[in-house]
Amino acid sequence: MKKFPVLEKLEKDLEEARKELNSDIPKALKIAMDHGDLSENAEFKAAKDRQSFLESRVSQLQKRISDVLSVDMKRIPTDRSGLGSILHLEDIDTGEKKIYHLVFPEEVDPDAGKISGASPVGRSLIGKQEGDEVMMSLPSGKREYEVQKVITIHDMQSDG
Repeated sequence: MKKFPVLEKLEKDLEEARKELNSDIPKALKIAMDHGDLSENAEFKAAKDRQSFLESRVSQLQKRISDVLSVDMKRIPTDRSGLGSILHLEDIDTGEKKIYHLVFPEEVDPDAGKISGASPVGRSLIGKQEGDEVMMSLPSGKREYEVQKVITIHDMQSDG
């Protein structure tokens, strides 16, 4: 089974944070300590603050990776929209077409149609099937769409 694309980004971010924490920070601390009196050493304080931030970041990334890995694919519907689904919509009034992809929060890019299922638009799209009508509150006002096509994460994984 394919990994979620977000995992690659999270794992890369974790690797970079660990590298900085285990390599760059010790070097910066040593240089700062070589300057002597640590009580008024701004470089030492900055390195310690960065070390603290990176330790928190590593912990946060490890938890997020664990959360993503624990997503049970069997609980994502195969017959309606859910996490990873791509929905093709048509505005009932104007005929304008829109495509939305329901993604993890780290992948959100509204300009590219990538939205979180936890967002207001995302929540309105969860559980939809072809032919369903969806009322959305957008910055431009309320719009009504018909779901033209739903491609689930399962459909995408069986294709490739």
